[in-house]
Amino acid sequence: MEHSEKVSEEEGRRQPRTDLREIRRFMEQHFDEPLSVEQLAAMANISPKYFVDLFKKSYGHSAIDFLTDLRINRAKRYLIETEYRLREIAQKVGYSDEFYFSRKFKKEVGISPSAFVKHPRHRIAACSPSMIGQLLALNLIPIAAPLDSKWTPYYYNVYQMKIKVHMRYGDTQQPEELTKLIKARPDAIIGSEYMPDGEKQKLASIAPSLFVAGRQAGWRDQLRQIASFVGREKQAEAWISGYDRKLENARSQMQQAIGTESFIVLRVYGKSVHAYSNQAIQEVLYRDLQLTPAYALESLYNHVLTLEQLNKLDPDRLLILVCPEVESRAYWLSLQHDQAWRSLKAFQRNNFYLVPSDPWCEYSAVAANRMLDEMLLLLTGHCPKESMDKIHGDSVEQPL
Repeated sequence: MEHSEKVSEEEGRRQPRTDLREIRRFMEQHFDEPLSVEQLAAMANISPKYFVDLFKKSYGHSAIDFLTDLRINRAKRYLIETEYRLREIAQKVGYSDEFYFSRKFKKEVGISPSAFVKHPRHRIAACSPSMIGQLLALNLIPIAAPLDSKWTPYYYNVYQMKIKVHMRYGDTQQPEELTKLIKARPDAIIGSEYMPDGEKQKLASIAPSLFVAGRQAGWRDQLRQIASFVGREKQAEAWISGYDRKLENARSQMQQAIGTESFIVLRVYGKSVHAYSNQAIQEVLYRDLQLTPAYALESLYNHVLTLEQLNKLDPDRLLILVCPEVESRAYWLSLQHDQAWRSLKAFQRNNFYLVPSDPWCEYSAVAANRMLDEMLLLLTGHCPKESMDKIHGDSVEQPL
């Protein structure tokens, strides 16, 4: 007993010659070779037992499990993107026996390699909240996605049990988050063309990846692009048709309720008020619903307004986004006691509405649908029908 404790203490004091992160990078580059725990431990200058314990303690999974993840992820790519035979794919991912590889693949993925080729893209990873919103419109719940109770409360509250791997919000390029993706074994990854090239390369090495065209393409075109990639074209067209029918009805109701009354969206940040229009606001409010802007520009904007300037505009209705940090909330509270603010027509008529950043700062099919519902409720008092509670689409013609 004393001898084993002494050995353990000596091992703990012994510094690995090679950092574990370098060992992981080596595995990522040489997964097609017959690697062993003994070989990897020797590279780190520690015993195999200590290597096994240290690797699992550091990363939450064993080195062998990580090696299997790397091999299976790459095998999926070969199956989808190449004409290699099963024997060739087995060898290229580190298995000398194609029959063992086939059994291993079925054990890890749940279906045989031949069955996977027929239905290759069901496990999709989303790299941003907007990509969650696009996938849900195609009736696809991502296997992995960034979730945060503060920044993505809707997706967090509704889908936290259905999205198995929770990424950190706005931090998908960190090594820890990439490890989560590797372990999730996605069949495909959906990201944005705005991602750095280095991050795109890392994601593409994990699974076939689509980097969706920028926002200038519009959420409808983005949805169609994703649908083509994952084989869900019918679902995309059904969603778009349903949204457009719903939009026509909403526009008619709002015209009856408010006519040509003018709108402005304000963003309270720090100790200032901004006239604000992001892509979603510009499209849903001013293009789709055809509301009358009190502050009209063709491009997106986030311009500081003094209260005097706001009084000159004097919009009929205000939509207000208050940033969540302390200074902004404190300024918003003080603003409501300011005489210049209280003299605004919209304030006096109680025609101002606080709206959250979610979904008003997201640009996706689901976000646009939720914004439409909120505007109907705010301006007409009509709650969306129960049939609209199902937020992600299906293959029927009327998904909303």
